[in-house]
Amino acid sequence: MADHDVDLLVVGAGSGGVRAARIAAGYGARVLIAEEFRVGGTCVIRGCIPKKLFVYASRFADDFEDAAGYGWTLDEAVFDWPTLVANKDLEIARLELAYTTTLERAGVEIVKSRAVLDDAHTARLVATGETIRPRYILIATGAAPWFGPGIPGIEHVISSNEAFHLEELPTRILIQGGSYIAVEFAAIFNGLGSDVTLVYRGENILRGFDDDLRAHLNAEMTKRGVKILCGKTVHAVQCTQDTFTAKLSDGSAVEVDKVMFALGRWPNVAGLGLEAAGVRFTEKRGVAVDPLSQTSVPHIYAIGDVTNRVNLTPVAIREGHAFADTVFGGKPTAVDHANVPTAVFSEPEVGAVGLTEAQACEQLAKVDVYKTSFRPLKMTLAARDTRAFFKLVVDGESGRVVGCHVVGPDAGEMIQLVGIAVKMKATKADIDAVMAVHPTAAEELVTLREKAFTYRREAAE
Repeated sequence: MADHDVDLLVVGAGSGGVRAARIAAGYGARVLIAEEFRVGGTCVIRGCIPKKLFVYASRFADDFEDAAGYGWTLDEAVFDWPTLVANKDLEIARLELAYTTTLERAGVEIVKSRAVLDDAHTARLVATGETIRPRYILIATGAAPWFGPGIPGIEHVISSNEAFHLEELPTRILIQGGSYIAVEFAAIFNGLGSDVTLVYRGENILRGFDDDLRAHLNAEMTKRGVKILCGKTVHAVQCTQDTFTAKLSDGSAVEVDKVMFALGRWPNVAGLGLEAAGVRFTEKRGVAVDPLSQTSVPHIYAIGDVTNRVNLTPVAIREGHAFADTVFGGKPTAVDHANVPTAVFSEPEVGAVGLTEAQACEQLAKVDVYKTSFRPLKMTLAARDTRAFFKLVVDGESGRVVGCHVVGPDAGEMIQLVGIAVKMKATKADIDAVMAVHPTAAEELVTLREKAFTYRREAAE
């Protein structure tokens, strides 16, 4: 490949980079995108999409069991892990082709290579050694699994990346971590029949979520058989033939067939030459950017998880689009990172948007809290011991709904729509004025009338 003179070099073909490249090309820019692995990035290849497919698979066991209460007689269900993995791989390959085709149709040139910045204006394609001098550079390399401080036996530990390609379903698995990935994989393996132990250093899983939501999910997962050990960490992993022994910080040990760490993901900045280009970083190792995603080097931008702002795929996509609008569309666009709806595809499922109760009490003079817990209608004939949880956090002075927290079936679907109301600054009275759809779980959101309690901040003397 000869020396390139392109308008934009995108480093990383994940969801954010792909969107930025496509939109920029639509504005007439000459765009080159460099990707050393597969087009689609973490979300499509080894993240959100394959994870959700595994979540679907893990929930069929409940469906088969619950069917008996509704009069269905089924033969004993048999699960085959290799079939799930193979079918998942086929779907991911289809999606990668779709992403690639979309880029090519937009006129974006794709190069299968790692791109490294030799200086602020020159990028080198590692696969060929050739150089490019782009007008603008966009860093969209995402994040990579973090394994935490080194411990004896860390070489025996897998991340979520490897979990998608295991040759067989582990009979027993220990997962260390307490956020999205750890909780979701604990539910996946539990649903598929594995004996699951979840180890987390904090006081409860899902740090950063509402405390009532965290407590409810912990109780529900425990009822399903997931052993949740909080306040502990894995200090060492020993391998004995085909099994592993995880030694915990309290002196106890757990023998399993697999050990998986899901301690979070850190910005993928190593070996990109960003330091040589003069790009600055934040204290959390992310690329430092301004509201328009511009780095300390004016013609270099960064979006998505590599900036360590709000690390969610839809946020990266929005940031990528905003970048293209700003730089090539002549429409400076800053992404609003407030009130981003999110879902955790655990079992039961979690949906949340806005402030937690604790955050609201810190920020507002008066807070009204509405909450309820109930048994979903479907579970009555199924005789399943599970409860849903709904909570609204309201600014007691303005009446505005500032937070919503849900645990239960289809929580992710519900919170997407509730997010619209929260973003529009809907009040509790607005929610109350909506007619309920009956019988649904979501109707609880518009029928909550009695306050659980009201918090008032003491006036400063």
